[in-house]
Amino acid sequence: MRDWFGHRARTSPASTALVDATSGRTVTYADLDSRVETLAGRLAAAGVCVDDHVGLLAGNGVGAVAAVHAAMRVGACLVPFSTRLTATELEPRVDRADLDVLLCDDSTADRALAAAGAVPVRSLDNGADEDDWEEETDRPAPLAATDPRPFDLPEWDPDDPLVMLYTSGTTGRPKLVVLTVQNVLASATASAFRLGTLPGDRWASPLAPSSMGGLAPVYRTTLYGATLVLCPTDTDDLLAAMTDHAATGISVVPTLLRRLLDAGDLPDSLRFVLVGGAPTPPELVARCAERDVPVCPTYGMTETASQIATAAPGEAPAHPDSVGRPLMFTDVAVVDDHGRPVPTGTSGELAVCGPTVTPGYYDDPAATAETFEGCGLLTGDVGHRDAAGRVYVHNRKDERILTGGQNVDPGEVAAVIRGLSGVRDAAVLGLPDEEWGQRVAALVEPEPGVAAGPGTPLDAATVEAHCRERLAGFKLPRVVAFGEIPRTESGTADRAAVRALLAEARA
Repeated sequence: MRDWFGHRARTSPASTALVDATSGRTVTYADLDSRVETLAGRLAAAGVCVDDHVGLLAGNGVGAVAAVHAAMRVGACLVPFSTRLTATELEPRVDRADLDVLLCDDSTADRALAAAGAVPVRSLDNGADEDDWEEETDRPAPLAATDPRPFDLPEWDPDDPLVMLYTSGTTGRPKLVVLTVQNVLASATASAFRLGTLPGDRWASPLAPSSMGGLAPVYRTTLYGATLVLCPTDTDDLLAAMTDHAATGISVVPTLLRRLLDAGDLPDSLRFVLVGGAPTPPELVARCAERDVPVCPTYGMTETASQIATAAPGEAPAHPDSVGRPLMFTDVAVVDDHGRPVPTGTSGELAVCGPTVTPGYYDDPAATAETFEGCGLLTGDVGHRDAAGRVYVHNRKDERILTGGQNVDPGEVAAVIRGLSGVRDAAVLGLPDEEWGQRVAALVEPEPGVAAGPGTPLDAATVEAHCRERLAGFKLPRVVAFGEIPRTESGTADRAAVRALLAEARA
């Protein structure tokens, strides 16, 4: 097959491809296709060809979207990087990805140059004037200074690598996930089967295409013929953009959804609000139901090109603890430590099979072999399925706490703490303990405006008393700290940062 954007531009040239909510600029598929073609020609002139690796370190803008599609047009594999990373963090990631070129914008140029080493760096922004750029300057060469050259349109096979994405790396060294054309296409198809698509859909996206949460809408709106609305990240501005441009869908993490609800009324145009990246508390689902927000809790991974299971629109209020049933073509099994299926309702590790599952990690056969068993992709997540097939996710397998010979499910403890008045969220993990092996510790995030800590109504004693009525003694948090939970770009708790805060509170 040829590149997706080229197909879409031929079938829907006058339709709106994207809207830049910050500038108000609207771009048709035909107009964006012209920009993609020029950018692909410039990449070809810079030496990029089929199977090369094109790095992307850029914010959420029209240029970044065009770069995503241009990489596919020229036959290259895209490797996005988080714009939140420092040059020190970027350097080993760039090195491991075997890049042939690294694309940046003005906001990331310094870090790109510092991290690239011998990899050529090209800017998607023109700078002052591309004609006056000289090689000895301390800014990357603007790609606009390169005259595009003709190139042959490549044929993509379903198993060809389309994009490689780093995992968040909250529990260890980030892995570089290979996602094929089939992986991304199957994910978009299955998501459409679950959520539906309409010709006038407008997908609001506040995320840069450095994670699947920001990249999936770029690919999916193209495949669906929908409109991508590039939105600011500030909560008030995001809400205004969603309202002004009649967004019909958005993907958010629970923290952002809370902030949107706090900021005002979400637009009536919404058909679905995908919420994932971290557990969605039942109270958040109930709050959405009270305000007629079509919340759809979802569970996914980079290794599965996004969604694994998703609650259908209207389903979540009746089953607020669940992330819904697996998507079409995706099989989810619950297995024990030996890879054997466990009975319905019994907790175990979730294993996934289907066309969305990655073929493995780039240049890392050991990690690939460790992750894949006969039962499929071992997610590292503990959960169960009910008799109706719904999936429930509890916590990461490697987060289970062993204290005094007893296993503690941190997800269970966190859920109990979230039920305490004045608590917005909680992160629970085990800290080393000489006597018991590990000690249960909790970082409690209060609701806005709620005072927490010694001498306040919400203190460690209150948390312990609340838990003591609902949990066995060995499950009680022995270390309690209060504050905002640090998070990764995907919205999950940054466990290393949480651990450091709790260790400091314990000292």
